[in-house]
Amino acid sequence: MTAVEKSASDLQLYRRLLREARPFRSHIAGIFLIGLAATPIALLVPLPLKIAVDSVIGSKRAPGFIAWAGGGTSLLVAVIGLALLVALFNQLQLLAETLLGAYTGEKLQLRFRARLFRHGQRLSLRYHDAAGTADAVYRIQYDAPSIQWISVYGITPFVSAGLTLAGMIAITASIDLELALVALAVAPVLLALTELSRRSLRHGWTETKQLESSALSVVQETFTVLRVVKAFSQEEREHDRFLTASSAGMRARLRLMAIEGGYALAVGITIAIGAAVALFVGVRQVQAGQLTLGNLLLVLGYLTQLYVPLQTLSASVNTLQSSLASAERAFALLDQSPDVPEREDARPLERAAGAIVFDDVRFAYDGEEVLRGVTFTVEPGKTVGISGATGAGKTTLVNLLTRFYDPTGGAILLDGVDLRNYRLADLRNQFAIVLQEPVLFSTTIRENIAYGRPDAADEEIVDAARAADAHDFVSALPDGYDTVVGERGMRLSGGERQRISLARAFLKDAPILILDEPTSSVDVATEQAIMDAMARLAEGRTTFLIAHRLSTLEDCDVRLEVHDGRVRELVPAA
Repeated sequence: MTAVEKSASDLQLYRRLLREARPFRSHIAGIFLIGLAATPIALLVPLPLKIAVDSVIGSKRAPGFIAWAGGGTSLLVAVIGLALLVALFNQLQLLAETLLGAYTGEKLQLRFRARLFRHGQRLSLRYHDAAGTADAVYRIQYDAPSIQWISVYGITPFVSAGLTLAGMIAITASIDLELALVALAVAPVLLALTELSRRSLRHGWTETKQLESSALSVVQETFTVLRVVKAFSQEEREHDRFLTASSAGMRARLRLMAIEGGYALAVGITIAIGAAVALFVGVRQVQAGQLTLGNLLLVLGYLTQLYVPLQTLSASVNTLQSSLASAERAFALLDQSPDVPEREDARPLERAAGAIVFDDVRFAYDGEEVLRGVTFTVEPGKTVGISGATGAGKTTLVNLLTRFYDPTGGAILLDGVDLRNYRLADLRNQFAIVLQEPVLFSTTIRENIAYGRPDAADEEIVDAARAADAHDFVSALPDGYDTVVGERGMRLSGGERQRISLARAFLKDAPILILDEPTSSVDVATEQAIMDAMARLAEGRTTFLIAHRLSTLEDCDVRLEVHDGRVRELVPAA
């Protein structure tokens, strides 16, 4: 990408970030106006010293706005009062800008994070399977703050510094044009240094954030399967994996720090040379009587402050490029279109009867066909047993049924209507799902059971637990239904977690039930209790039961055997 194309890309990012910040435009405008107040305050800072030298110590007439103080001690007191007043306004301006900036920035950042989180949830499992969940976490947590810096802190300082720069140049030139030109001689050098630094930093920050995201993936993956890591004594191996991934990110960040440090050094040396030359020229003019000492101090004061906005602009380059790289990554997530879209004219669905047809359904994942021409029909209220070897496509069937994915060929009909013609939320409300590995949240048993129906009454939650054969063990716990189950429900046994998952399905009372190998990881006695609960749950519902054990499928109305992505046979249950 050329420099011109990159500048255009950066400008587009600015515009998009500002569009995201539009709800806070009044706050940002307030920050902008308060920031502009820094310009006249900065221009007043050296003035008291100039008056003190020329009019209190020297004999030059004081400026008209302070001439009322007369001379001598009265004038000195007035000058000190002026200095204190300027300092007070300076601190009040900084305080107001800081408080309003912090409030606006945090609110804006939270809103942007929430938008990324909402969109991330809308993206299909296919996207998250490919990108990894840690990548989305990094973008939401660490890339989202870019909107705060650029919208709140990235514009006002630049404008304020630019105006201050212009004001100081104008005043300095009116006092001594030669000194102003000497001071400005460093500007082209600073601009060249800034452009060189910008090009290196932008690419470097993009690479660094990708590497740090990879390191976060290692952490998340390891703690998710920590029991397996411990069981195989692989802590050191995972530690080495983390160090390898993190070291790559660290080296990339250190390279950036080296670039930034070299840039800061070059800027500092350039400014120091400019200030030294200006001091030399100014002192020679005082010695020649071409400039008063007070005016020299005033000009040097302005020149000192003149370099402050230049340094501010230069120092912002690193932060700006980091923020732009983050913004680019955050918007890349937002720009991902869900590959399971909802049609604009999608129809509502209250409660389905449960008639399901797979019509020549095909599905490919990453170019590899997983299902090939699957066709079968299920009448409402029937139970379908699905068996087959691992990887044959059993779970893919039900994932297509719930529209976690869409088929790449053929169609799936619910009550005679293509699934893609229903509203997504309405469609998924027709299903209750119990998985092989029950998914519980790190909250109370009550909230886990009511996850699909947060407004359910306590009596309904208890009834669902009774139906799932969970009430007795829950009641025996010290905190009963208010027991916090821990992360992923690990404070409960596998059978207990599965019965809580069944209770959640009972409470949801959906017309279609999906049971994905729900008894494969429990003992025989627990399996029987769960099977009894599942039989009660399946009554009057269209049910899909996936199992490896053929004995689990004995009571199914039909059996569907899947082999190598095809339906091998569809026979009535014995």
